[in-house]
Amino acid sequence: MIDKILERAVAGERLGLEDGLALFESDQVEKIGHAANQVMQKWHPDPITTFVIGRNINYTNVCDTYCRFCAFYRPPGSKEGYVLPTEQILAKIQETVDVGGTEILMQGGTNPDLPFEYYLDLLREIKKHFPKIQMHSFSTAEVAKMAQVSGLSIEQTLIELKKAGLDSLPGAGGEILDDRTRRKISRLKGSWTEWIDIQKAAHRVGMHGTATMVIGFGEEMEERVLSLMRIREAQDETKGFKAFITWTFQPENTNMKAVNNTPEEYLKTLAISRLMLDNIANFQSSWVTVGPDFGKLSLSYGANDFGSTMMEENVVSAAACTHKVNTNLILDLIRQAGKIPAQRNTNYEILRVFKEGEMAETDFVMQN
Repeated sequence: MIDKILERAVAGERLGLEDGLALFESDQVEKIGHAANQVMQKWHPDPITTFVIGRNINYTNVCDTYCRFCAFYRPPGSKEGYVLPTEQILAKIQETVDVGGTEILMQGGTNPDLPFEYYLDLLREIKKHFPKIQMHSFSTAEVAKMAQVSGLSIEQTLIELKKAGLDSLPGAGGEILDDRTRRKISRLKGSWTEWIDIQKAAHRVGMHGTATMVIGFGEEMEERVLSLMRIREAQDETKGFKAFITWTFQPENTNMKAVNNTPEEYLKTLAISRLMLDNIANFQSSWVTVGPDFGKLSLSYGANDFGSTMMEENVVSAAACTHKVNTNLILDLIRQAGKIPAQRNTNYEILRVFKEGEMAETDFVMQN
C-alpha cells in the first residue's frame, strides 16, 4: 500500500497530507526507514555522520508558562527557583571551550522577573570573553516574553539579541505545531503560528534555526503530518532551518502520561519526517531520549547527525531520562553504525574528520 508513496519520495516528489497519514498508519517501519535512508544519502552521499561538541546551560528555571509536560520549571516565587550568576555561566562556557566545544544552547523559562537588558548584558559579556563561541540559544517562548517585557516588536527584539551576540535560534517550543494539542499540553504557550512567525522573523534578521517535533502527547497522526507540512512551508519561504530534530515526550515527574512514545515509534517518525521534509538537509538523532543504541539505529532511518554531546543537560533529566554519552562514546557509536564520525559547528561546517581508531584528545563526563 505504501510502496508507491515511498517510490515517489525517493524519486524526489513532494508528499502530501494523505501520503503522510498513510505512512503513519503503516506498520512497515523498516521499509519506511530504508526509503528515508535513501533520501538521506542523496543529501549526504559520503558515509559521514556529524556531531557538535556543545553544552546546554539553563540560566534560570523560573517560568510562568506552566507547561504540563515540563518537569524542570519552577513557578515565580518558588524557593527552588534560580537565576545563575554570570560568573557561573562563564565558567561553564570555559569548561566547554576547554574540551573543544563550539556551541552553547542557553535556555531557561519565561521568567517574568528578568528585564530585557539582562539578556543583552549576558550575551555581550559572553561574547566579550568567548567571541568565537556559537550562541545557539533561547526559544520562541523566551523571545516572546522578552518582547513583552521590553515593549519591542518580535523582529526588533531579535535584532537587539543578534547585535548583543545571539547567533541562531533553536527549535525549542515547537512540540506539535497544531493548536489542538498545544492547548492541551500548554494553554499559555503561543500558538503554532506564533512559533512559525518567530522562527521566520529570526531567519529574516539573519539568524538560522532548527525545527523540532515532540511525539507522545497523545496527538493525532494528522497533527504530526500538519506539523511537518507547516515546517516545510516555512522552509520554502525562508530557507532558514539548518536541521530538524524529533524526540519522544518524557513523562516522569510531569503532569501528563505519555502515549505511544516508544523508541520504535520514534524511528518511524524520524523516517517519515525525512521523507516529508524534502527541503531540510540535516536530521539529528535524539539519543538523549531514546538512548545511545536507538540513536545509533537512527542513522539508518534518515538521520545524518548525532546532535550535541550535551556536556550538561537538565530539562530532560528532570523527567528522569538519564541517557548520557561523551565524545569518545559518540565516536564509537557512529563507527558501529558503519559511518565516519566528524565534528561540526552549528552551521554544519565540518571542523574535523576522525580517522579510524582516532579518539578525542579531551573528553568529559556529562553533568546535570
